[in-house]
Amino acid sequence: MRKAVFYGIVLFAALTALVCTAAAREYTLCDLYHHALKISEKIKYAEENLYIAKTGKDKAWSVLIPKLTAYGTYNQYSEKKYGNSSSSSGPTLIQPDNSANWGVRADETFSLSARELNALKYAGQNITKNEYDLDATKSDFVLAIAFAYYDTLKAKKSLEVAAANMERLTQYRDSVAKRVKVGELTRTALLRADGELSGARSEYLRATNSFKSARATLSRIVVIEDDFRLKETTLPIEEDVDFNKLRDAVADTRSDLKSYEIQKKMAAEQVKYARGAFWPNVGLFAVYSGYDQDPVTSTTNKESVLAGVAVTFPFFEGGLRIADYREAKAKERQAKLAYDEFKKIVDIELQNAYLDLQTEQGTLKFLEDQLIFAEDNFNAVIRMFNNGLATSLDVMDANSLLLSAEKNANEARYNYQLANLRVKRTSGTLLQFINTCK
Repeated sequence: MRKAVFYGIVLFAALTALVCTAAAREYTLCDLYHHALKISEKIKYAEENLYIAKTGKDKAWSVLIPKLTAYGTYNQYSEKKYGNSSSSSGPTLIQPDNSANWGVRADETFSLSARELNALKYAGQNITKNEYDLDATKSDFVLAIAFAYYDTLKAKKSLEVAAANMERLTQYRDSVAKRVKVGELTRTALLRADGELSGARSEYLRATNSFKSARATLSRIVVIEDDFRLKETTLPIEEDVDFNKLRDAVADTRSDLKSYEIQKKMAAEQVKYARGAFWPNVGLFAVYSGYDQDPVTSTTNKESVLAGVAVTFPFFEGGLRIADYREAKAKERQAKLAYDEFKKIVDIELQNAYLDLQTEQGTLKFLEDQLIFAEDNFNAVIRMFNNGLATSLDVMDANSLLLSAEKNANEARYNYQLANLRVKRTSGTLLQFINTCK
């Protein structure tokens, strides 16, 4: 009766930890990708940076478009005033009762160096840079989702392994208890079995809590309901990954590297813009003006139209232009150094990811073979133990080997999947893979 109750408790706990309600939604890895990319705060933040960059181009365009200004004034005086001198037509009016002035003015100012075009080009490059930054942010976020997804699957497999180990040791402990009663084994064998079973129960508890923690982390990153279910997605094993092809193509596929390259071009445009400050500025203007007053005199000019050109050139401003130019040159040198350094970092990341993939691929094959051997060995030892041909120590050793092999094989399977995705991230092809993921 106690055995039945114990098995019932274990089964209920396993079902509670591993199986969600039937109404819970099931997610594949691709489902998590597409869902998270739509609602992630980090992605939306990067999208806002892109929007701000686009408004910067609108600002640059506004400098090239003439500015139109409308104005109007109305003046009410306390009294009319006349001059002392008079003519045949009467005294001269010098202050009317009221007057009104209105008009429209068009202005356009530009540098003879056309530095405004440099600013417009800079703004366009900034948009491209933020598009690359958005892609890089998406790639990093997608990889973080993959880590959380496979960590959850690892925790689930670890829980299943712990449950299976606890069940094996429970059966073994019951078998030892029976043989102790008939005098085939000593009580020390039963104590050893009880001790191993207690350790398995402790491991099961840790695995249960680790699984819950992994699920909570994944739920927070992807922003999904707590009672979700996961459908395991297995990436195909790629036997013919060519490292040289990946290295040659990385400059065209890696978004963050292209962002650094755009920053070099932006720094060069900034130098041109700063150099343009040494050129004169030209201002064009056209004005339409209307005027009226009461009373009206014969000399009142009610309407006028004028246009003009102004040229300004600051000869001395305290060294500000020279300082701006030197600062721009220094930033240009920094951008080149940053690009060269990041290019080396990308190459090292790609090499490490590729070597890690090769290691995990080879390790996975060996550990799967080890798991097969460990299962066969445990089954053989149990049969020998039941027939009195093996000792308790042999069973414990075989079980420990099987438990270790199960853990290592499960770890290696998911590590290979992550290594595969890490190669795609470091080579710049991860987003392409996500776009075709279903």
